[in-house]
Amino acid sequence: MIKISGLNTNDVRALQNGGLDINGQPPERTISDGTGNPCRHCLENIAKGEEMLILAYRPFKTIQPYAEQGPIFLHANLCPTHEDRREGEAPSVLKTSSHYLLRGYGRDERIVYGTGCVTPKGELVNKARKILKNSTVKFIHVRSASNNCYQARIDRA
Repeated sequence: MIKISGLNTNDVRALQNGGLDINGQPPERTISDGTGNPCRHCLENIAKGEEMLILAYRPFKTIQPYAEQGPIFLHANLCPTHEDRREGEAPSVLKTSSHYLLRGYGRDERIVYGTGCVTPKGELVNKARKILKNSTVKFIHVRSASNNCYQARIDRA
């Protein structure tokens, strides 16, 4: 079994309440145009006309060569955390693009070579299960296949 997770609620609430992003800057506030604005907390798309945050994010605890950072979106107002509701089904934000990049990482938060792959959206869950069979993989990041933006994290359930 796998668990697909959005960002930590406490971290998101801090950003929604004016906290600074990984670059020490306040998130930009703007209005969603309704296309391509996935919230990395609830893992739902931000609807057209809703206020959203754009900020720099690094989904790693340590700073090291493999600790990529990049832009993400969040709802500007409170939203619930994503909870896996049905095993084997990806959340809605992981169904909007045709392909996603999956990449396995070890306990040291470094890429486990040979785990990176561009995967069709319909095969994402099964491919993640296969990657997690590798005992050196601690977790998987799901990223945009076209822009490399961080989308979600997958762990063993």
